[in-house]
Amino acid sequence: MNQSTQSIGAAFPKQRNGSAFLFLRLFWRHTCRKKGYSMFKIIKRLPPAKTLLAVLFLLLQISCSLYLPYLTADILNNCVVVGDTSRIWQKGGFMIAVSAASLVGAALNTLLFSRISYKTGEELREDVYHTALTFSKNEFDKFGVSSLITRTTNDVTQVQNLIEMGLKFLILAPVQLIGGIVMTWLLSPELALIFIGAIPFLAVSYLIISCLANPLYSRMQTLLDQLNLSFKEGLTGVKVIRAFCREDAEFEKYHKINGEYVKVSIAAGGIMSFFFPVISLLLSLSTLLILWAGGAGAENGTLEVGSIIAAISYGAQILTGFAMLTQIILAVPRGQTSAKRIHEVLEMPLSIQDPSGSAPQACGKSLTFENVDFRYFGGEKKTLSGISLTVHGGQTLAVIGSTGDGKSSLVSLIARLYDVEKGQIRLNGADVRELPQKVLHDRVSFVPQASTLFFGTIRSNLLVGRPDATDEEIWAALDMAQASDFIHSLDLGLDSIVEKAGGNFSGGQKQRLCIARALLKEADVYVFDDSFSALDFKTDAAIRSAMRGRVRDAVTVIVAQRVSTVMNADLIAVLDNGMLAGLGTHEELKDGCSVYRQIIESQLYKEVA
Repeated sequence: MNQSTQSIGAAFPKQRNGSAFLFLRLFWRHTCRKKGYSMFKIIKRLPPAKTLLAVLFLLLQISCSLYLPYLTADILNNCVVVGDTSRIWQKGGFMIAVSAASLVGAALNTLLFSRISYKTGEELREDVYHTALTFSKNEFDKFGVSSLITRTTNDVTQVQNLIEMGLKFLILAPVQLIGGIVMTWLLSPELALIFIGAIPFLAVSYLIISCLANPLYSRMQTLLDQLNLSFKEGLTGVKVIRAFCREDAEFEKYHKINGEYVKVSIAAGGIMSFFFPVISLLLSLSTLLILWAGGAGAENGTLEVGSIIAAISYGAQILTGFAMLTQIILAVPRGQTSAKRIHEVLEMPLSIQDPSGSAPQACGKSLTFENVDFRYFGGEKKTLSGISLTVHGGQTLAVIGSTGDGKSSLVSLIARLYDVEKGQIRLNGADVRELPQKVLHDRVSFVPQASTLFFGTIRSNLLVGRPDATDEEIWAALDMAQASDFIHSLDLGLDSIVEKAGGNFSGGQKQRLCIARALLKEADVYVFDDSFSALDFKTDAAIRSAMRGRVRDAVTVIVAQRVSTVMNADLIAVLDNGMLAGLGTHEELKDGCSVYRQIIESQLYKEVA
């Protein structure tokens, strides 16, 4: 053993740039650099002090584990053989102390690594959600809601697991691997060469298998997005599916995507599973070679029994390091893919940015569209073209047209949910692109086409429009929206539960609650995007009459399909294929605009018109 100890200083440094380090360089290059340093960006989030402390406890665990077989060899060779009982007790007590230190290091590093990984996962989920809240409709259209949900849940979990495993095993496995070889070299350089020779086979096997599996894991995440989308559409559209007897067709669509996901998963898992037989083969061959070489050395007197036993123990540790690397290899492709998908969200350039300067001063209440063109992302044809109009405070602008003529697109530009392609929209004399989004959204109260309610209570939903509103102000808004009667009939009143998406209310009730929420807010512009469609004519007229006092000085924009809803507006914009076909009052348009006249004739008796 002493001869081996003397030879290590000269011989082992030559191996530092050899197979083990070549494997680590290939592993890093293939896993961490290939995906654009996505995981490296996430690693930069880790708390330095806690991470360093966890690594120190991990090194304590590894050092003690590596030293134990060396102590065993020392006891067998220098104590048992000569029958020195006192030294056996002394060395044995020291071994117990080393084992206890290893146990403490293992427990503490596991606890710290778990806390670090789960805290990082929490931060990633919050960052993805916060970033998604800053997206305009353009960014939502690019990703899709189902994909964003998958990235916030499944992808973050994959990265979280990779951090927990990677922080520990990417340090533990190489140190245990190389440390085992070093300690074996101290015992016998000949036996250490057996392990060194096995490393290139492991590196080549990993690179081949990982190159085949990585594209499959990327495909799996894409298919998972499609599965979530199909499942979400099936649940939200279940009434339509049942009404048209499309249950079998929808199930078949889901079954097809699910089947493809299973096939890709099996293929990826099958490819990665080849790595375990490689590990087993290497372990078996290495053990056989150690026994063969050790037996020959013992017979020749060049090796002691204790050294052979320790070498076998180090062989188990070295190949355990291989096994831990296998777990990392299994987790890295999916984790890297997930990290890339998360950073696609976090690094998505926003199409709508706040201006750098201060907000311009408001100059009266008005809304102006000046030669506005607009098209959706990726659209070949313009959705809106050449829209020009002006409406002042205290006036009502009504927008009417056929389905697909761009009515909702037009009012979406007011709150800058999208940016115009050409022209400008001025609110109170200022281009909306020159206003910080918070200032703009404070000045605009918006009722979307789809009635949106959140899980909670009626009070919490209305307070979204104005968080500091009193109960008296809430009831006043409900009175204007003709919603107070049905809320009074509920046992809990304003504290009545609102189920997910307002599922416990009818379409008309949801619309009235959304209208009340918009009227509760004090704004310069009130936008009602087809918000009266689920109401009967009497309730429609009652709401518009009741809210006149609230919107007396503001600009009111109403998108509607019914002529009866818009005929009393100060200005009516008639859209036809995204262009302004007519602009004026009801009396002016019914005689001078053929498109408006066709809408009237399709809805009203001619004597009413």
